[in-house]
Amino acid sequence: MLSQGVVIQNNQLLMVKQRVKRGDTVWNFPGGGVEKDETFEEACIREVREETGYAERIIELLYTNDSKHTYLCEVVSGELTIEDDEDILDVQWVGLFDDHYFDDVSKPIVELVRKLTMQERGKRYV
Repeated sequence: MLSQGVVIQNNQLLMVKQRVKRGDTVWNFPGGGVEKDETFEEACIREVREETGYAERIIELLYTNDSKHTYLCEVVSGELTIEDDEDILDVQWVGLFDDHYFDDVSKPIVELVRKLTMQERGKRYV
């Protein structure tokens, strides 16, 4: 089971460039496996912090399927760092409409976020 955080700030998404199991290098949302005795929410918060240096607050569950929970989040503290991990190659903020960062896996989630930002323009996380 996996948990990931879609962290948005100033119309930018926090993304990690990583090697994935299928052998590709992709830009993805920070996240990873849920550990024993850990909730999906706890895993999301831990993984985002480990992979990016940021502590975040979960705003809402954005999407779920049989194997992954995806949460919309906002930064509450910390600073951008790159995890000392052979799989994480880079971490950066990317524009919400910079489509060349998004693949077939991340693009549907980005589309959900775009819809939310259009509907919720006045909220502080946009």
